[in-house]
Amino acid sequence: MAGNANEAGRATSSRLLAVLESFTPADPVLTLAEIAARTGLPKSTAHRLLGDLVEWGGIERRADARYQVGLRVWKLGLLAQSTKVLGDVAHPIMEDLHRASAENVQLAILDRGAALVVERIRGSDSVHTFTRVGARLPLHATAVGKVLAAYSPEAERELVSRPLPAFTPNTITDPKRLRSALARTRAQGIAYVFEEMSAGAVSVACPIVDGTGEVRAAVSIVFRSTVPNPYRFAAALRTAAFGIGRSLSASH
Repeated sequence: MAGNANEAGRATSSRLLAVLESFTPADPVLTLAEIAARTGLPKSTAHRLLGDLVEWGGIERRADARYQVGLRVWKLGLLAQSTKVLGDVAHPIMEDLHRASAENVQLAILDRGAALVVERIRGSDSVHTFTRVGARLPLHATAVGKVLAAYSPEAERELVSRPLPAFTPNTITDPKRLRSALARTRAQGIAYVFEEMSAGAVSVACPIVDGTGEVRAAVSIVFRSTVPNPYRFAAALRTAAFGIGRSLSASH
């Protein structure tokens, strides 16, 4: 009997994990039917498991009856030591960058084919974005995403091998153009995105490189497309990225 109970417990755990893993950067919001299809579970079983996850806080049920990953899963991720150290080191430098620019400042890491936002400071008068800590941003349509993909051969290969969604008329979805954009990012050490993710928003990002030469994250500024001379933030952003990388090296 004890063996059967253990097997049943493992089966339930596997199903719960399958539900969580059905969400991807390309499909962060899913219906019950989509989750059931992706997990291979009956809709009644998927609905019951989703109810458990919603009650726990790992999944959120939206007003339109669709589901998305909840903040409790994100908070568990913060317990990862490397992410915590990165956030602790980066935050004061991001605050300096925010004071200098008065714009949105974001920090993201590469996570399973997406740019995972781990720190964010919102500019009170800057362009409104839907980004929040824990959000997963597409690599091809954001400045932090382009930086992270540019310095990860595996991420770049995966990115150019599949169809990509266009969020605005400016979104680069053609593999050849995307490869060119990523090569330019590597050559210049900086990425610019002009209204590719949302109309009216421009972002610029730089890689954060640790003492071993590894790109650990990307830091960006997001601002209105009407801001004069969008290239004027480059020097401050490069300085911030260098400072975070140097502090990361010193923390080890």
